[in-house]
Amino acid sequence: MKYSANSVWENKDEYDVAVIGAGHAGCEAALAAARLGFRTVIFTVSVDSIALMPCNPNIGGTSKGHLVREIDALGGEMGKVIDRTFIQSKMLNKSKGPAVHSLRAQADKADYSRAMRQVLENQERLDIRQMEVTDILTEEGHVTGVQTYSGAVYRCRAVILCTGTYLKARCIYGDVSTYTGPNGLQSANYLTDSLKSLGIKMYRFKTGTPARIDRNSIDFSKMEEQKGDERVVPFSFTTNPEDVQIDQVSCWLTYTNEKTHEIIRNNLDRSPLFSGAIEGTGPRYCPSIEDKVVKFPDKNRHQVFIEPEGLHTTEMYVGGMSSSLPEDVQYAMYRSVPGLEHAKIVRNAYAIEYDCIDARQLKSTLEFKNIEGLFSGGQFNGSSGYEEAAAQGLIAGINAARKLQGKDGIIIDRSQGYIGVLIDDLVTKESHEPYRMMTSRAEYRLLLRQDNADLRLTKIGYEVGLIDEERYQNLLRKEKMIEEEIERVEHTNIGTSETVQKVLESFGSTPLNSGTTLAELIRRPELSYEKLADIDENRPELPYDVEEQVNINIKYDGYIRRQMRQVEQFKKLENKKIPEDINYDEIQSLRIEAKQKLNAIRPASIGQASRISGVSPADVSVLLVYLKQ
Repeated sequence: MKYSANSVWENKDEYDVAVIGAGHAGCEAALAAARLGFRTVIFTVSVDSIALMPCNPNIGGTSKGHLVREIDALGGEMGKVIDRTFIQSKMLNKSKGPAVHSLRAQADKADYSRAMRQVLENQERLDIRQMEVTDILTEEGHVTGVQTYSGAVYRCRAVILCTGTYLKARCIYGDVSTYTGPNGLQSANYLTDSLKSLGIKMYRFKTGTPARIDRNSIDFSKMEEQKGDERVVPFSFTTNPEDVQIDQVSCWLTYTNEKTHEIIRNNLDRSPLFSGAIEGTGPRYCPSIEDKVVKFPDKNRHQVFIEPEGLHTTEMYVGGMSSSLPEDVQYAMYRSVPGLEHAKIVRNAYAIEYDCIDARQLKSTLEFKNIEGLFSGGQFNGSSGYEEAAAQGLIAGINAARKLQGKDGIIIDRSQGYIGVLIDDLVTKESHEPYRMMTSRAEYRLLLRQDNADLRLTKIGYEVGLIDEERYQNLLRKEKMIEEEIERVEHTNIGTSETVQKVLESFGSTPLNSGTTLAELIRRPELSYEKLADIDENRPELPYDVEEQVNINIKYDGYIRRQMRQVEQFKKLENKKIPEDINYDEIQSLRIEAKQKLNAIRPASIGQASRISGVSPADVSVLLVYLKQ
């Protein structure tokens, strides 16, 4: 049969799930769906952009490291791939408490993308297709397939939108404006219209990236060297720690100065950010350098991190100086920074605008409320960052599969993980700027540490089907070792012998006047489980991660118990479910604003209703009374 140009034709390959976009969200979504037994196809505008890092060349960071470990605990892939492709690793915030310790790894960007692509290519039941999707096909409110730019129709039972920053993307610096995606890749220009026709509300957001500078043009003698940790901690709980003890590369720290700021101030009229040429809203917590100079006029310098993009390139990322200023201003600005006086720009800094959605249109499972079988994850949901994207992609992939299995979706709540905080914030709270994960957003962050992500979430991963039996049994053994060792330490008595007093003195700890338990000594700020090994005669040989849990659980026991009591109260409100068909308009005592917000978001529980902006504690009380009646 002969087809005319752009004619519609049916692709006879049968799929259960179609994933649109192969960034960090799309990769996790597609892998989850395929691993759970469903024929999956992943579409990308370029196969070379799979798991691309178009901005910062790292994985993890404050609170983001928590997300990566949670992704791994649930059976995702990001942690495993960065463990194979990192070139420097650091545990951040080590001078603070364990709640805010966060892993951050500098990646070899090309190796990371290549490694993730290999995982996808070798995954059973997963096909990769380089093609732009232009339409979501539905019948009577159900997803039935997708149509591509070539006219091919792919039938499927679930679709996951992971378009990142590609929808109607526009890259801008100075007067230069190109309708391309990140790194000059093709943008996706047609899907937005299809989504709007389905009644989906869209936003226009912006993000940006700094210039890439040739390493050979940098004077590192004027900068502070930033080395990785002596002992590297892997991201994945399945990675052998000995396999990640590698020779690491250095990053470098320098600073802007008054000359830099003067150049920027003198050229603000040429910045599309301030001239009105950029329409989208940018991220509050990752501002451009011109934003920093304008919003913090009292600061005479800002940190600039010079980070390698990989082992096989001389490109260096200029962290902290993203910009949309014209090319000539970029040269003047960067060259005013110590060490960059002779900098040669390889790629200009630019801002990028793109279409995304109001995530309040989604259920907590990341399925659209009004379109059955249509899921969404990643920056398309109005978030920022690789890690936030991957976390959402994993949950969307899991829940698309569970829907096809006829099972209820998995919802990680705010007391179980940072993933729960992230998704709950996105689907509940109004956001007019790209959402970024931060430790301060988590109410129960002492319980949601990066070190115990496996203890919190691996059982859920096992129940879902992404964690195998061997890994699950290893987790149960770890739990038992921790429990038994805490019990032993709590009942191990320590006397006032000369050996004990000497050990205490060596760590600057007050001598004992009478006997106490080993646990009470561990609770002293200057002591720890590890430091007291010499006075603990019956100490068993335990893995490091078990010792770490014993130490933290004993040292912070009082605080942990207090947070667990808070979680109990939280769970009571989360467990008070609100019927899906409730008519808020007939609840007379509710304020008009509360009715409007509740009708728009349709919260699943009283707990979620209480977190909606515009719903007051009095409104929640009215709801509780109504539900009892």
